[in-house]
Amino acid sequence: MKNLFFLLNIFLCSVTSVAQEFFKNDDLTISKLKDKTWVVETADNTTMYILEGSERAMLIDTGTKCTTLDEVVRKITTKPLDVVITHLHPDHAGNICYFDSIYLHPADTVMMHEYRYNGKVNYVKEGQVFDLGDTKVEVAYMPGHTPGSIVLLNRATGDCFSGDAFGSGQVWLQLEPHVPMTVYLQSCQRMRQLMEQGGICYIWCGHYPYVKRCYDLEYIRKMEVLAKRLSVGDTEGTKPFNIPPSLHALGRSVYLSDGEVTIVYNADKIN
Repeated sequence: MKNLFFLLNIFLCSVTSVAQEFFKNDDLTISKLKDKTWVVETADNTTMYILEGSERAMLIDTGTKCTTLDEVVRKITTKPLDVVITHLHPDHAGNICYFDSIYLHPADTVMMHEYRYNGKVNYVKEGQVFDLGDTKVEVAYMPGHTPGSIVLLNRATGDCFSGDAFGSGQVWLQLEPHVPMTVYLQSCQRMRQLMEQGGICYIWCGHYPYVKRCYDLEYIRKMEVLAKRLSVGDTEGTKPFNIPPSLHALGRSVYLSDGEVTIVYNADKIN
């Protein structure tokens, strides 16, 4: 029965991944993933999602280098808009300046000084529900990639919009501000439970252009196994990960893989 479930999950995932192009300019391409759900792929491979209900709409993340993003979103929906940031890295929050109000988790405000934002910052909390009218989107707190990483759940459709919480094949945990691997393991365990028991089937990642599909339960299970190994100091098979030093990437970066699943982490600061 479990094998049948996995095969069905993979099949459904591949079906929902056939996105139909709706709008394109020099900065981005917008395609329809499914009813009332669009994916926005930027020229530099960042990703946003647009969800529409009968009364309101939601923009998940704001990408980078997208001129007049607010006007572009209006080509999809004219409904009142909630702008929700999955985490405060610039490739996901780079265009917040186009919006008067945003939502994010308060744990990520340690990075807010990197932005010149004059709008209203609203803080989300675990279990908070955005009611878009016939579409409800729930906040789930998943720290790891950043202290305030969240995912957004549409339980009715089985969709999870994950930002970079579980990566796009590889998740980066070598970044500052640092989150212990033991904490990230808890996020993986919770995501697995949401997929096994909470009706979530599809994980739409924060860099969709690299994969062009959603991730499934097997992906999360493999991520959990790697996180568990690293959380107890089992680093066998780790290899160097080459990345230039930056504001958010400090220390000695290495990675551990299992097929398509990779965790990048700071070898000197696992927990």
